[in-house]
Amino acid sequence: MQNLLREWQNVLDVLLVASIFFLLFVLVRGTRAATLLRGIALVLVLVYSLSALLDLQAFSFLLSRTLTALAVALPVIFQDELRRWLDQVGRFGLFNLDTLGSDTKVSELITEVSDASRILSQQRHGALIVFERSTGLQEFIESGTRVDATITSVLLQTIFFPKTALHDGAVIIRGDQIAAAGCTLPVSSSRRMPDRRMGLRHRAALGMSEVSDAVIVVISEETGRISVVVGGRFVRRGIDSDSLPMVLGQYIKAEQRSRLSSWFNQMRQITRNLRAPAKEEV
Repeated sequence: MQNLLREWQNVLDVLLVASIFFLLFVLVRGTRAATLLRGIALVLVLVYSLSALLDLQAFSFLLSRTLTALAVALPVIFQDELRRWLDQVGRFGLFNLDTLGSDTKVSELITEVSDASRILSQQRHGALIVFERSTGLQEFIESGTRVDATITSVLLQTIFFPKTALHDGAVIIRGDQIAAAGCTLPVSSSRRMPDRRMGLRHRAALGMSEVSDAVIVVISEETGRISVVVGGRFVRRGIDSDSLPMVLGQYIKAEQRSRLSSWFNQMRQITRNLRAPAKEEV
């Protein structure tokens, strides 16, 4: 009986270690940390192999102490990636597309936003509209002017009309209301922008999508093009106003999901966001 228990403990031990390494691999894959970690791992394997082959006991002792120091140094070196990962993990079990209310309410607000986007696009008025989902955006709401008003196309057009006090910032939608306008968003420092001509408004949209699960609509002041940004990437660029309601509905409308499906979706979101470069606040 004890032997059987010991065997199960060994199996569990191996599974836990394998899970940790697999999780580490998933988290760093495609990130800036991956290249450095691969280099460190390669050097350590070569050095340890050489040390074991030549039976260098003093050198092996030094390496073991170096690993201890490295374990302390790595969280400092990759503090940005670690902070973003912890922020993403904090959403587990909380991801819920029902935060905006019923499908009817969501459809109504999508219609208002789409109508405003169509007119703003035609008039070449830049706009930045953020839909809050499970990630709280209170700190960004506080950076702007509180509105707490029902979403209407006319109100959005008024806010983004050139030379008005709030037209340069972002509008943040919480639930079925405009929570605030003129908000400051984090700007992405990504070098992988789809178009180098994209300005600060598009970088702010990308930056917000890197630190939250928000859905962002951005309208170019120069071209009038409408884009949708989610999860650290432009999921739609140059979308026509007729297709915008369908795209927004795909990401915003309430859906019934199982917890397991939601968990896997969040894992995919975590790895996608971790691949995006760090951002800076402006």
